[in-house]
Amino acid sequence: MVVLKKGILLTQNSKKQLMKLLKLTFLIIMLASICDLRSQETIPVYSDYLSDNVYLIHPAAAGISSCAKVRLSHRQQWVGVTDAPQLQTISYNSKLNAESNVGLGGIIFRDKNGFHSQIGAQGTFAYHIDMGGRNFNQLSFALSGLFAQNQIDETSFILPGELTDPEIAGIIRAESYFNADFGMAYHYKTGFAYFTAKNLLLTARNLQTEGYESLNLRRYLLSVGYFFDYDNPNKIKLEPSTLIQLTERTGEILVDFNLKAYKKLANNNMLWAALSYRRSFDGNNFQELTQITPIIGINFNKTLISYTFTNQTGDIIFSNGGFHQFTVGFDLFCRTPRAAACPNINSSFN
Repeated sequence: MVVLKKGILLTQNSKKQLMKLLKLTFLIIMLASICDLRSQETIPVYSDYLSDNVYLIHPAAAGISSCAKVRLSHRQQWVGVTDAPQLQTISYNSKLNAESNVGLGGIIFRDKNGFHSQIGAQGTFAYHIDMGGRNFNQLSFALSGLFAQNQIDETSFILPGELTDPEIAGIIRAESYFNADFGMAYHYKTGFAYFTAKNLLLTARNLQTEGYESLNLRRYLLSVGYFFDYDNPNKIKLEPSTLIQLTERTGEILVDFNLKAYKKLANNNMLWAALSYRRSFDGNNFQELTQITPIIGINFNKTLISYTFTNQTGDIIFSNGGFHQFTVGFDLFCRTPRAAACPNINSSFN
């Protein structure tokens, strides 16, 4: 039996699955809202999601592709500066099997900034609902759980004689914590939208003096985009998109304006490039942050290689050296591509 509701075709089975997931989602959000837990930011949100790495920021992308995806990235900030921030990630996501609606994913990351470092692992469960019809029409839900350890190396802080601060023990201090993210996604033909609520559930992290850490670092991410899939496969294809980030505690808003272009090569390989402009909108009228990020990459023989460079402009400039990032990816266990879907669903053109 097929039910027509607001122009969307839903099978009876899909409707029941959707109602169950909506009830579960409501329960998770209610539990998160009443928890009085300490917060700590997890994996930073940079522009590398444009390197076919959407799962890194949106858990609902787990298992959404026609291939299993492995992505490794290394980000180096402020080249030439001692102890400059670094971030390494390795991620994997895929469907449970070809017939399953379940997607699974995992991320291992290391974030280092001077004397502070953070390592962690994240696991994701996603569920994808086929909304019916001839076109690609899919609704997705996901929940991620993360375990991380923060560490401060104080061994080099010891000063001679009475100059030593008694609060500094001269040791390596470490604390662990848990985190949870919730995500949703909707794909219709070549359009897509993702929503993610980050840092919903966290345990206490007491690396710093009591009272200096915020109890609320929840962040909300919304991505919307459209892939212009022309009939001519040799024509350059464009994908405009935007990412909006809202930090609940401060009211700060970050907006990415993105444009990505794809060019098909021989043997179904692909050359692509992207340009991202990030702008901050601070509710307290503090200094504004702006970034310009060009990205270039190539997909060949189910392998992806990309390079990202971020240059800061505006009132806040940390360094003139820029931020450099390299991403290497592998597509595994590929199935028949979905009809009329954007490239983060199908890794290459039909």
